[in-house]
Amino acid sequence: MAFVRDIADDFLSLFFPRVCPGCNRHLVRGETILCMDCLCAMMRTDFHLIRGNALEQIFWGRCLVEKAAAFSVYNRGSRIRRMVHLMKYRGRKEIGDALGNLYGTYLNGSGFLDDIDVMVPVPLHPARLRRRGYNQSESIANGLSEATGIRVATGILTRALESQTQTRRGRYERWENVEGLFVVTKPEKISGKHILLVDDVITTGSTMEACVNALHDAAADVRVSVIALAAAQKLSI
Repeated sequence: MAFVRDIADDFLSLFFPRVCPGCNRHLVRGETILCMDCLCAMMRTDFHLIRGNALEQIFWGRCLVEKAAAFSVYNRGSRIRRMVHLMKYRGRKEIGDALGNLYGTYLNGSGFLDDIDVMVPVPLHPARLRRRGYNQSESIANGLSEATGIRVATGILTRALESQTQTRRGRYERWENVEGLFVVTKPEKISGKHILLVDDVITTGSTMEACVNALHDAAADVRVSVIALAAAQKLSI
């Protein structure tokens, strides 16, 4: 049966070639969303193995974050940057699911997720969600959940206003752009829980800071950790 599926897959690839979003190379048998070259070329941060890592440090004195981690390094020439762009602006939702699943597999057994109760994706404003058709952070969280078994909760944290894009904004401008944007609608669902906030990219941490503060304002006994597919290069040093 597997042989028949392989033959059918090869036949379809002749007419509808599958292309890796990271490098535009045709995928071969055994490769699904990403090619092996891109998977191997993505620079890992290994933040999940390092307490007090550079990503955790950007939240010190700003908000109370238990742990922080990111899969890869986000810079101008990185393959992860291209994949995030396709996921956010070109309708490639499946990239989020695939990379989230990959990262979840990578985290399993590391201890980073041992005391996490639930994953909460950083929400989009409803208007932006309608335009895009999906929340890329939720796709990433779903991939993580598939690999780890930790459930995803949506609707707990909501976005009250639609902010402008954070691209090309400085750190203070980014903080101003997200201040007061997030609201917890079901505080009873997070009381006493350890929440893992999930996003696509962390640059200055302003969006995560606003989310973390909203969660703590709603439930004083909540614990919050953060995770993303990528972190800005300066945070990986």
